[in-house]
Amino acid sequence: MRDAVFFLDTTLRDGEQTPGVSFSLGDKVDLARRLETLGVDMIEAGFAGASPGDFEAVRAVSRAVKTGVCSLARCVEKDIRAAADALAGAAKPRIHVFIATSPLHRAAKLNMTREQVLQAAVDGVTLARSLCADVEFSCEDATRTERDFLYEICLAAVRAGATTLNIPDTVGYATVDEYGELMADIYRRVIGDTDVVLSAHCHNDLGLATATTLEAVRRGARQVECTINGLGERAGNASLDEIVMGLRTRRDFYGLGDSLQIRELYRLSRLVAGLSGVEIPPNKAVVGANAFVHQSGIHQHGVLKERATYEIMKPEELGVPQGGVVLGKLSGRHALREHAMELGFDLTDHELDRAFAKFKELADRKKDITDRDVMAICREQMHGAKGMYRMHSFQIFSGNRMTSTATVSLLRDNDILTRADCGDGPVEACFHAVDQITGLNCALESYHLRAVTEGEDALGEVTVRVRERGSGRAMLGKGVSTDIIESSCLAYLNAVNRILEADAEQDTKGA
Repeated sequence: MRDAVFFLDTTLRDGEQTPGVSFSLGDKVDLARRLETLGVDMIEAGFAGASPGDFEAVRAVSRAVKTGVCSLARCVEKDIRAAADALAGAAKPRIHVFIATSPLHRAAKLNMTREQVLQAAVDGVTLARSLCADVEFSCEDATRTERDFLYEICLAAVRAGATTLNIPDTVGYATVDEYGELMADIYRRVIGDTDVVLSAHCHNDLGLATATTLEAVRRGARQVECTINGLGERAGNASLDEIVMGLRTRRDFYGLGDSLQIRELYRLSRLVAGLSGVEIPPNKAVVGANAFVHQSGIHQHGVLKERATYEIMKPEELGVPQGGVVLGKLSGRHALREHAMELGFDLTDHELDRAFAKFKELADRKKDITDRDVMAICREQMHGAKGMYRMHSFQIFSGNRMTSTATVSLLRDNDILTRADCGDGPVEACFHAVDQITGLNCALESYHLRAVTEGEDALGEVTVRVRERGSGRAMLGKGVSTDIIESSCLAYLNAVNRILEADAEQDTKGA
């Protein structure tokens, strides 16, 4: 049994299945490079056979990193061949084939018998192995599959050439002990003395994903499948940061190593939150805003005397900023860049220019600039495109007994374009006016407003998801301002610019 745990990160595939989350191709490549810096052993870049977009994402990630890259595929020939083609440029490719095995899925989804599922699994693994030396096999809904059939199909997959055997708790159904016993049985009955790696993939429907994953490791699993911040279907997947810190904090119990550079955890967590639009709960373990905050007087007294009294992890080892730089209206670009990097944002020169202009504008409105203010500004700039349109001005007429009207002026190159429109409230009126200028027909899919800090001068951060009705393309946008109407309009314009940029890229490829 190996003395280290491999980390397969599936943020780009399973994490993107989080409701409302859609990463652009550029986002996926950027995240893959950050995951490589973190030190994950395998990046599941997508499902190449699902769509042309996923195929391009797997291919782009394969070419961008030197770490392992895999593509998911059903036990269907066209899926497997698409995965192999997309992975052609990968330094360490893996094809990850799966088929549902539980009686519920066999009857309701596949309309297949046990014998047909078994044959499909063997054929899928055999084909994948003929195209790639590294093949992972997964039994979807394994924890609700009859034990005798599960053992049979796992053994058949290994004999057909699978190098990694994954046992997913697809709907988070298993109890901790139950999953651990299942993994131990499969290790004993199927893995034995072979070099096949046993893998755990757990969902969080009952809040047990991290616990079941760690128990699987204790019982023989040596690969864990997880996502940054626990993104994923429904309640999400096991969270990478929780797993690695569980293993490290209790190394006396698990006795296992890993390849991760945990100082990158905080930065990557914030980047994923920004790109996905899914905020990190403040009480989330390891990377939540409150993870190292102590309010109780007794706790504060203990931590001041000896941190280990109430802290079992060191925040600096996770890359959590420890303060030391105070930003104000006299601060320069270099100070902002350095502080942004501490907070997990590696800004390009163009992004820094825009962030610095926004920072100076905010410093004239607010006395104190907090870390949360800086993070909001950085998120807004990193999620913007090159910006065909920029905000020039807006004017609102609104009240409880009148139809809201907005007049919006946008800059395109050196031209000022102005349109007016109505809406059910001032925010919608602004959005309609922007559509009039850009010529796009967009639908607002989600809108989220939160106060970044406390007080009357707090920044309002707006996150929107906008879908262009014609192409079906959806993009995330962010805007920050002390005026919530302005932040809303900036967020919408941010998303619209990204749609226009993506359309332009598609036209260039087509040409």
